[in-house]
Amino acid sequence: MKIAKQAAFILLWLFSSLAVNAQIENHAVPIIADSGNDSVVRVPVSPKNYHGQLDIKDVVGSEWQRIHKGGKKPVDTGEVNESKLRISAVPAAGYSLVTSFAALLAANASFKTDTGANTCTMVTSFTYTANKQIILPLNTSIWSKNNKYNIVTDWRYLNYPSYTYGLGGFTKLSDGYMIDYSTVHFHQAVLREVIPDMYAGVGYNLDYFWNIKELNPPPNTVTPFENYGYAATEFASGFTFNFLYDTRKNPINADGGNFVNVVYRPNLTIFGNTATWRSLIVDLRKYVKFPAGSNNVLAFWSYEWLTLSGKAPYLMLPNTGGDPYSNTGRGYIQGRYRSNNMAYVESEYRFGLTHNGFLGGVVFGNAQSFTEITNNKFETIAPGYGAGIRLKLDKFNRTNVAIDYGFGIGGSGGVFVNIGEVF
Repeated sequence: MKIAKQAAFILLWLFSSLAVNAQIENHAVPIIADSGNDSVVRVPVSPKNYHGQLDIKDVVGSEWQRIHKGGKKPVDTGEVNESKLRISAVPAAGYSLVTSFAALLAANASFKTDTGANTCTMVTSFTYTANKQIILPLNTSIWSKNNKYNIVTDWRYLNYPSYTYGLGGFTKLSDGYMIDYSTVHFHQAVLREVIPDMYAGVGYNLDYFWNIKELNPPPNTVTPFENYGYAATEFASGFTFNFLYDTRKNPINADGGNFVNVVYRPNLTIFGNTATWRSLIVDLRKYVKFPAGSNNVLAFWSYEWLTLSGKAPYLMLPNTGGDPYSNTGRGYIQGRYRSNNMAYVESEYRFGLTHNGFLGGVVFGNAQSFTEITNNKFETIAPGYGAGIRLKLDKFNRTNVAIDYGFGIGGSGGVFVNIGEVF
């Protein structure tokens, strides 16, 4: 619960900062400290010009001026100093297969530690759903001066009744039943620059699930969970070895560059695991402007999640939507497929719909495959596809509200909402 309290504190800090001032100037109180004694350096840089561009704050401000100021034209907020802390937040309501109706508060923040550093990002949200689920994540990527270090955080607290459908690729939607549990995830890593844009480092991952209960499982049968090894609690702990190659300039909404992230995790008994097992995640992304010279982007994503040896806890097996941002498998409910190994690919085309940048659109397609538990072979492919719209939440760091509808096979489908791009 200590982890959940820490995440909740940071969430409250983000929203209180937003309530006071959505744009904190560079001479404000330091936001984060280095491992030494120096605070974040805020070096003045030449402002970029965003005149004529609109985001949600501009649209709301314009409407406020129209109603309360007699139609007086609002001031164009089109100049920004890049070293500012930018915070974007939005309340929302939505519906998806896994949550039913949900109320959501989401926020992200971006800033630079100096002019030579990559953009630091912090993403968090609080969700409460009609299924009595509570979802509280915090994902950050902090770059030190001159990009010497990258500090990566993935903390999550979930009280999360959700569906499981069994193991492998031959399961059906009708196989689904609900598992209730609470969980905390504490994933932390520190990487150091090896050569420009390339990093290596170590981390520590802890995952704990408790109060695990099967709700209304199929009667008179042994469920896949029970057959695999049902337990009321699940625990995993291990150091990680990390490799990162990242040439993106803006990870919130990349318009070019490459991203390679490899995480090897040995969960050994000396770290409290009941048995040793090892996993590997390989996350590959590429972004290309298409046509060249335009602002439209063709994006590619590959996500491989493998169990190299041993037996992972059931709720920690590779599964649809089980990545840190729960974004794999648009078109399918989270947890729709699960097994020892997952192979995933996706491509998305992002394009503008208005000249002022306020409205955009995407089309996407993906495919996922899971090994069969009996022979560890990939035997099926589950494709997904769909389209969506983008509403500019913050024009300065190009944060969008992403609203997509995805389709899968066997009647799968649903609405998917993100703050920032899916990948």
